[in-house]
Amino acid sequence: MNMKGVVMSASILNDDERAIKEVAAKVATERYAPKAAQWDAERTAFPLEERKYLGSLGFLGIALPERFGGGGAPLQQALNVIEEFAYHCRPAAFQIFEANTGPAQVIARIGTEEQRERFLPGIIAGDITMAVAISEPDAGSAATDLTTKATIDGDTVRVSGNKRWISNGSEADVYLVYSRMSDAPGAKGIGAVLVEADRAGVSYGAREKLMGFRGIPSADIYFDDVAVPVENVVVEPGGFRTLFTAFSIERLGNSTMSLALGQAALDLSIRYVQERTQFGKPLIEFQAVQMTIADMALQVDAARLLLQRAAGAVTDGEQLPNSLHVSLAKCTANEMAKNVTDLAMQLHGGNGYTEEFGIERMHRDAHGWALAGGTPTMQRTRIVSELLGRSFDQRG
Repeated sequence: MNMKGVVMSASILNDDERAIKEVAAKVATERYAPKAAQWDAERTAFPLEERKYLGSLGFLGIALPERFGGGGAPLQQALNVIEEFAYHCRPAAFQIFEANTGPAQVIARIGTEEQRERFLPGIIAGDITMAVAISEPDAGSAATDLTTKATIDGDTVRVSGNKRWISNGSEADVYLVYSRMSDAPGAKGIGAVLVEADRAGVSYGAREKLMGFRGIPSADIYFDDVAVPVENVVVEPGGFRTLFTAFSIERLGNSTMSLALGQAALDLSIRYVQERTQFGKPLIEFQAVQMTIADMALQVDAARLLLQRAAGAVTDGEQLPNSLHVSLAKCTANEMAKNVTDLAMQLHGGNGYTEEFGIERMHRDAHGWALAGGTPTMQRTRIVSELLGRSFDQRG
């Protein structure tokens, strides 16, 4: 028995949504699922030719504007496709995630028209990728402590600093760099600028050897007085709130990756406990196993519904998501994925601890998605801030 998509199938999908979801499932299953374990074991960066293949199918521009080659579809349609791919192969899903919910969406929604014309067609085609660079050695959850500077000097911007934990770091062609652009304290001095990877002064640290996220490169980035044109400024100082509201779209993509992990772990477990026999009967006949499966299903469906609510509000190219709804969805989905993959490992016993069944890989990836884009702890802080309509000084 396979319950994948039970909740989604209950949603009303139009013909276009159903068609692209079916194509995504077919491509993910036939082309990428067989490669997922190998790419994980060998820490293989996603091949350029495969990214271009995804672009040729239209997957890299589902929720990006039609005038640049995208599909112009609602964000939820892109999330549906991300889930289908992440269910089978996270490195492949990451390409669709980065293009449809990552910094390209920031450019599409709050960038200049010139920036859109310069970067979006290449991203949609798979010719280039864009990554976001926020965290630093001393500014992770405390993002407003960042010290990377972007100084405007006439028609040039000079960028200096060090970014850390950059997904697709050393692999992306362009970086959306959150930078301190004025002497104003805290968030008031922060803006963002685009820095192309081939600019003089851009260099990288060694690729991180992470517990999960294998096949998704991560590395420090160093900016040594990198000069870019002033046209690369996306948000001027004082626009940090706008930047982070736009970043909420990436958090919806993150939540979808977690959702796919939880759904996959649940589906594998449902099949396994009906096939595996102990003490003369299938595992599903034991009440403790039934309770575990029920808890897993409750958590997966709760995460799905919260995600659908948050994504459903993003209706057009300029609409930004509700920050409270995004934090609720991300916190729930991240913790669900960690817990459900752990329960799946327990239900599979020794088999779950082997690489053969793929559950340990899911569990490793689940922890990575919970750390990326704002941890569940930080999401809880944001949830309370949004509920009360006030901020809290964590430095006091």
